Order: sequence, then structure tokens, then C-alpha cells
Amino acid sequence: MSNYPVDMSVKPEIEAFFDPATNTISYVVKDPTSNACAVVDSVMDIDYAAGRITYDHADEIIAYIEKNGLNLEWLIETHVHADHLSAAPYIQQKLGGKIGIGSNIMVVQDTFGKVFNEGTEFQRDGSQFDALFQDGDTYKIGNMDALAMYTPGHTPACMVHVMGDASFVGDTLFMPDGGSARADFPGGDAGTLYDSIQKLLALPDEMRLFMCHDYGPNGRDIKWETTVGEEKAHNIHVGGGKTKEEFVTFRTERDAQLDMPRLIIPSLQVNMRAGEIPTDKDGRLMLKVPVNQL
Repeated sequence: MSNYPVDMSVKPEIEAFFDPATNTISYVVKDPTSNACAVVDSVMDIDYAAGRITYDHADEIIAYIEKNGLNLEWLIETHVHADHLSAAPYIQQKLGGKIGIGSNIMVVQDTFGKVFNEGTEFQRDGSQFDALFQDGDTYKIGNMDALAMYTPGHTPACMVHVMGDASFVGDTLFMPDGGSARADFPGGDAGTLYDSIQKLLALPDEMRLFMCHDYGPNGRDIKWETTVGEEKAHNIHVGGGKTKEEFVTFRTERDAQLDMPRLIIPSLQVNMRAGEIPTDKDGRLMLKVPVNQL
């Protein structure tokens, strides 16, 4: 049984937004008893080759919130993504709300502050975010309680956010036929990821799980919703009682074969700043490319 308090009687209304360029799913999560909502893992569009930023995906989310008369209270980042750029500041500017992430963002900022040779003006204390969650912290979306569960392993700052009978798992887990996320980024650890997944799978079997990514393995249609029970029974990496040793061996061998995500260099620079694009000494938006550092 889970050590975390959950209320399965609360059933938030959830709208998903799939971004085909990065295979990311963003969510608008509405409190069933009010007009309050949260946005989870938004996406800012980038044409990396051209160095061009646009906001089509975020505008779609904003239009949905406005059309339905919702009040945006939170912009949740499940972790510092390495495969897409967050649109949280852009959405916040239009609709308000607070940007929140796990408190171990400071570990990520310290690690990648060095990789990108950031100067002293880059704060490594998480102050770019409005809220830093510790394990077990709760917050409100309207009348609905939300809970932050610390689930490191993919990155040091990963958290699962539980809202009623729905959990937003970030990259802690994929759909049952997708398995699990890599654990070879700086600060990642396969054994830690296994332990985090076990915490997630200790939630009630009926708990709805919403993925941050799906890649349609074996040509199936893109999906993003499953349950704890389905993952426990059928997840190809951790389901059916697979041991920690089996998982660590598999994950380590698999990760050694993976290429770096296409957008890892811009994503890390932007996302460790809560979605803000860094600037050069003249105030122009500018991204760096560290050579042989990742």
C-alpha cells in the first residue's frame, strides 16, 4: 500500500494535448467542483535548425482554457525535460498561475550550470520558479488537493503529481508496452528509478496514470492513459514482478545504445530557467552549444 494519502473519489476532468514534434503530452486538469485548473508539462515550439521559437502548442492550451472559462492556478513541471522546451512563462503571462517543480531542481541547476558554463547571474537556488515541492507536499487546485511524490531516477528532480484519481507521471514510467525512461543523464540512476516506480505502483490499482510521452511502439496509435493495475501486470520493464537487479541490468544496457535526445541542448538551458530563454551580454535571446560535454 502507498504511504501517500490519495482520494480516489475526486475525479478531475482532463484534456490532453499531444505535440507530435516531441511526442509530448500536455494536460489541462480541472477541479471537478470549480473552474480552477492546472496545466501539466506544456510545450514551447522550436525550429532548432533555424533558431526560431513559436507558440502554437501553448496557444492551443490557452484557447481551450479561455473557451471553457477556466481559471489557471498552477503550471506544473514534472521535471526538467531534456526533449522539449517548457512554455510555462508564456502561458503564465497570458493567464496567470504559479509555476511549480520539485525542489531538487537546485541539483539539476548546479549540474547543468557547469555544463553550460553559466555565470554567477544564473541563480542555482530554484528562484526562477514560484513553488518548489518537497516529497509529500500538497497544494490546491480550486477545492481539489494535489500531491507531489518524489520519484527520482530519470533525473534528480522528477516528481509524480497526484490529483484525485489521476496521476501525472512525467518520465517516471511509459505506457505498459513502452516500459520506462532512460536513467543515464547526469544525476540519473537506474536503481533509484526502479525504487521510484515501485512507489508509484503502490498507489491504488484503479489510479489513472497519464504519461508525459508516448512513441507508439510497434506502430500502434499514440496513447497516454493507463492505470496502476495495468502497469503492474503488463509493463515490459517492471511489470510482472521483475526484480530490481533485472531492471538495472536491462536499463543500463539499453541506455548505452540510445542517442541523446534531439533537443537536449536547448531544452536543458531553457527548462532549468523555468522556461525562460537565456540571453547574451547584450540582452539578446541566445542558446549555447557545449562541445563534448554531454
